[in-house]
Amino acid sequence: MKVYTKTGDKGTTALFGGTRVPKHHIRIESYGTIDELNSHIGLIRDQDIDQLYKNTLMDIQDRLFTVGAILATDPEKATLKNGKTRLNIPKISNDDIERLEKGMDLMEESLPPMTHFVLPGGHTTVSFCHIARTVCRRAERLASHLNDLEPFQPETLMYINRLSDYLFVLARKLSHNLQAEEIKWIPKKES
Repeated sequence: MKVYTKTGDKGTTALFGGTRVPKHHIRIESYGTIDELNSHIGLIRDQDIDQLYKNTLMDIQDRLFTVGAILATDPEKATLKNGKTRLNIPKISNDDIERLEKGMDLMEESLPPMTHFVLPGGHTTVSFCHIARTVCRRAERLASHLNDLEPFQPETLMYINRLSDYLFVLARKLSHNLQAEEIKWIPKKES
């Protein structure tokens, strides 16, 4: 099978179900940003971090492929003629969301309470987390817009929201583990 198909040469692409849409369609922007996020998470996973976090990030990457598949499915063709769903994969579940929440709770047990916003940075690995967090927020904005136009499984949007929180807490935890300085943002006073 060849990687190039030439079917997108005129600026369109196919959704699951065969519907062709422009490559700049909100649905393509949504799952394309999820794909970008997945790549950034792979970069974090490639760092010298605890195996627990690597395993969690690999699970998240798996779930992001599911999110991408959900977003890439034409809602009008989501159900086949035989009544089965086109995507024959487990959807995003409340368990997936709860795993992120439990992971955050566990990390926060060893972190000092937040009293200020924190400037992204302090260590390359921490910066990668903050980049992934902001890409996740962009993915959430796009998915939220898509959901307004063509609603999809509510847990999918919840998962993306919770994931950006998870990535923020992971950045703080890695800062702590790496003994990187966490610089608080303290607004300057007007003179």
